Formats: sequence, structure tokens, C-alpha cells
Amino acid sequence: MAKRQEQQTDLTPAEATDRIWELAKEIDICMFVTWDGEYNRARPLSARVFREENAIYFLVNDDSAKNKQLSTYPKVTLAWSDSSHYKYVTISGPAVVTNDRRRIAKLWEKTDAAWWDNAEDPEIRLITVTPDEGELWDSPGLIVATAKMVFAAVTGSKPNVGDNAKVEL
Repeated sequence: MAKRQEQQTDLTPAEATDRIWELAKEIDICMFVTWDGEYNRARPLSARVFREENAIYFLVNDDSAKNKQLSTYPKVTLAWSDSSHYKYVTISGPAVVTNDRRRIAKLWEKTDAAWWDNAEDPEIRLITVTPDEGELWDSPGLIVATAKMVFAAVTGSKPNVGDNAKVEL
């Protein structure tokens, strides 16, 4: 069996970094993955992505299990997926839970009212992730990627279905 290699990219590290931040902001909802000491735990959360601050913010409940997990195991992985366009991003880094009321008020969006009455709700907490690495898988889209996979299957070659790059952030 042939050894499988990761997809290569023509992107420079700076271009890959730009694209990772861009896709994370565009896709919004990510799987927020923590470690509880025995298992990885993942849940969907709305990400507030601020590249200029090197931070990704999440509003969460004070009594959340993820908050307890972060106090012991602060390293998290965030995974965004736009499967209809074959675009995927992961970002990892340490996370911290705070009760920064000014930042919570600043980040508040209308859709947050589905979970809390308003930004002053005392149950809201802020998780701040400081990214230290990211990876992307960015294809030209479903039709082009499918055509390249069919061509590769017929010719016995390996398909180039887009960029895959891993960078330090």
C-alpha cells in the first residue's frame, strides 16, 4: 500500500494565515473541542473572530461543563466546516474563562437573546482563545474537486483538490 502524503500548497505562510483567519470569520459556527481528562468533548459555538486582537471569543453560560474542563485543561481546538464548498479550518490554542462584563456587552449580538435576556445577564461568561496554530483545507468547490477526483481515479494519479496548509499563528 502506498504511503499517503498530505496535500501540499502553493500558499506562503502569510497567505495561509490570512486565509485561516478569513475562513474562521466567514464560517462563524465552529466545533469547540475540549479535553475532560478522558475524552475530547465537542460542541457547536458561535465564534467572534478578531484577528487584530489575536483572539477568538465565545459567550457561554457560567455553569457550563466546558468552563470546568478549561480550568484543568486549557488547550482547545476549534474546527470550522463549510462542507458545501469543501472549506475547513482548525485553530488550536489556550482558552481562558472570564467575567469581563465590558467585553461581553461589546460582543453581544441579537441572536444571543435566544440564550440570555440581554448582555447584562449575570450567567454569561466569556471564553477567550489565543490561537497558536492553524490548519486549512481550502478547495475550489464541490464541482471542481469532484471532477479532479474522478480524473485522478481514472488516471491513477493523486488529485489536487485545493490547498492544505498548517501554520503557527
